[in-house]
Amino acid sequence: MAGHSKWANIKRQKARVDAKKGKTFTQLSRAIIVAARHGIPDPAGNFQLRTAIEKAKAAGIPNENIDRAIAKGAGTYNSDDASYEEIRYEGYGVGGVAILIEAFTDNRNRTAADLRAAFSKNGGNLGETGCVSWMFEQKGVVTLEGEINEDQLLEIALEGGAESYELSDDPENPGAEVYSQVGDLEILQQTLQEHHFPVKDVELRWIPNTTVEVTDLDQMRSLLKLMDALESLDDVQNVTANFELNEACLAAASLA
Repeated sequence: MAGHSKWANIKRQKARVDAKKGKTFTQLSRAIIVAARHGIPDPAGNFQLRTAIEKAKAAGIPNENIDRAIAKGAGTYNSDDASYEEIRYEGYGVGGVAILIEAFTDNRNRTAADLRAAFSKNGGNLGETGCVSWMFEQKGVVTLEGEINEDQLLEIALEGGAESYELSDDPENPGAEVYSQVGDLEILQQTLQEHHFPVKDVELRWIPNTTVEVTDLDQMRSLLKLMDALESLDDVQNVTANFELNEACLAAASLA
C-alpha cells in the first residue's frame, strides 16, 4: 500500500473551495433522507445513514429535524410529498477541467437549470452524462486528524482493508486520508477507531484518475468561482474536479 505526501496542496485547494463552508441544514437533511430510503431507517444497521446523522449532529442540526428527515426517507412522514433522488451531473470548467457533481433533488428541471447557469456564468459548460465520469473512481475515505505514526497507520490500515493513504505534510494541520474500496469503508473506519486513530470524517468520494495542474492565476480564479457557485446550490451535495493548484499560483493569489 502506497503512502503519499501531496496532501498539503490538496488541503490548501480544498480550504479555498469548501472547507471554509459547512454543509447547509438542507444538504445534510437530504443526505439523511436518501440514506434512509436506500437502506433500513435505523442507523445501527445502515452505515450510510449513521454517517449522515453524525455529520448532521456535528453541524448542530436539532434531533427533531434529523428524526423528520429519517421519517421522510422511510416514507412515514405524511405531510411532505417531495420525493428526492440522487443524480450525478457532469461538466467542464475553464481549460477543459473535468467536474463531477452529486445532487439530491426533488425537481430535476430546477437543478439542471441552476447548474447550467452556474457553469455558463463562470466559463464552464454542463455536459452530457458520461462525458467526464470515466476520469473518476469512487472510493471510501477516512480522514484522520492530529499526529499520525506512519508505521502504525500502515499496519492497521492494511488490516482494515485500505488501498492507500496520504499523509499531510503541513505541520499546522497534521493528519492523513486513508482510501478504500467503497464496500470496505465501514470496516476500515471501525478498525481505525478500535486502534484509537483520531477519525475526523468518513465519506464516499470521487477521486480523479489523473489531475490537471493549474498554473494560470486567472484560470484558477475562474475555477474556484465556479466551484463556489456550484457548491452554494442547495440541491448540490458534493463537487469534485480533476485540477490541482500550482504552488506558485497559490502564492500569487495570496499576495493579490
